[in-house]
Amino acid sequence: MKKIIIQVALALVAIYLAYACYKSVANPIEFDKIMAQRYEVIVQKLKDIRTAQEAYRSVHGEYTASFDSLINFVKYDSLKMVNAIGDLTDEMVDEGLTEADAAKQGLIIRDTIRVAALQQLFGPNYPIDDLRYVPFTDKKHEFLMGTNKLWNSDATIQTPVFEARVNNMIIFEDIMDEYGDAVLEENGERFRLNKYPGLKVGSVKEANNNAGNWE
Repeated sequence: MKKIIIQVALALVAIYLAYACYKSVANPIEFDKIMAQRYEVIVQKLKDIRTAQEAYRSVHGEYTASFDSLINFVKYDSLKMVNAIGDLTDEMVDEGLTEADAAKQGLIIRDTIRVAALQQLFGPNYPIDDLRYVPFTDKKHEFLMGTNKLWNSDATIQTPVFEARVNNMIIFEDIMDEYGDAVLEENGERFRLNKYPGLKVGSVKEANNNAGNWE
């Protein structure tokens, strides 16, 4: 009887070790799939924030650190758009006509009109009120967003910059119990490479043309 108990115990230990070995291999693979899927959605949201910020700057001359201001701008403001009808033909060019001449003669039409910012940037059905929220967090977390103005090397020109970011600890907060080790390993690798442990667009420390750290 004692021998049977020992055999059963050893079998259970073997099963546990086999499962643990499987999980040690499968867990990082599963996490990589989750990370890729979540990153894709969050990157698109950061691109949308960038689009809204660049439109805001085109009107106000600077970026905003406030999601309230940014969202209200997209919801209620308008942007200039050139309404173009007709093109400058080869015959017009041969006759020495410029686009301005052709417009004066009514051969082509170039009118500047104003279009609702939401319509022009994203379309009327875009959920602009959710722009601030980090996907996969049930609206518990917002992107961190800030602005700055950086001087050039000879301190003669200031360049407005902005940054929006979210840390991996927020992105994967709901699955830390199962994938916490993988998240910490990912963050640790990024720290070692002096990279931000998450996703961000723009920078308040350098003028990087509003690039995302995934680009």
